[in-house]
Amino acid sequence: MRIATWNVNSITARLPRLLAWLESTGTDVLCIQETKCSAEQFPHDELRALGYDAAVNASGRWNGVALLSRVGLADVVSGLPGGPDYEGVQEPRAISATCGPARVWSVYVPNGREVDHAHYAYKLGWFEALKTAVAAEAAGPMPFAVLGDFNVAPTDEDVWDPAVFVGQTHVTPAERAALGALREAGLADVVPRPLKYDRPYTYWDYRQLAFPKNKGMRIDLVYGNAPFAKAVSDAYVDREERKGKGASDHAPVVVDLDV
Repeated sequence: MRIATWNVNSITARLPRLLAWLESTGTDVLCIQETKCSAEQFPHDELRALGYDAAVNASGRWNGVALLSRVGLADVVSGLPGGPDYEGVQEPRAISATCGPARVWSVYVPNGREVDHAHYAYKLGWFEALKTAVAAEAAGPMPFAVLGDFNVAPTDEDVWDPAVFVGQTHVTPAERAALGALREAGLADVVPRPLKYDRPYTYWDYRQLAFPKNKGMRIDLVYGNAPFAKAVSDAYVDREERKGKGASDHAPVVVDLDV
């Protein structure tokens, strides 16, 4: 079974590449972030033609998450139970479902913007709610994973130059502690380092030739419980999908399970 996560940075803009990627990789379940569309605009018909059902939590031009599955889609929960609001709204940043033999969440953790911004406090509160929401499923016997854009680089090795990020979000002790709390809840990073190349980043800014210069960050993660981690047979970042015209600024992260 092949499960992947991908921040597509607009499913409308990325649809031709998404369809071609799904067909070429044989992915069974895909967690998507930043759909940047309304639920009504989501391309259900095009995905259904490839054999994928979709569960969507999206409300407009910002944020939005989805789950695509060709192995079943049951017990869907849209949103983060107990999650905080931002400016009076619970943003569409989480969705979960049972897909065949595994339970998965697709999450798009708030960016945080700046350390002294209200969005940073919102990010930390969102992480706390996520830990509470997933704790019971993480402790269960079913393979379970939270996949998505976590907007945190777990260690200094996960950014191209730690000195550049001093005092900025994505690397602060509080954000990394929030990520560590998920591990304490029974989840582990199942994408090992190194992979088939050094510094397996997942995000590169569009500006200043960041991708050709490999000035990236590893912020798209797969955190699985013990049954999920035990079933992992391979994992990789599909760096090729970041190349070329019309690419997202994130690359897909792919995990193969022997289940």
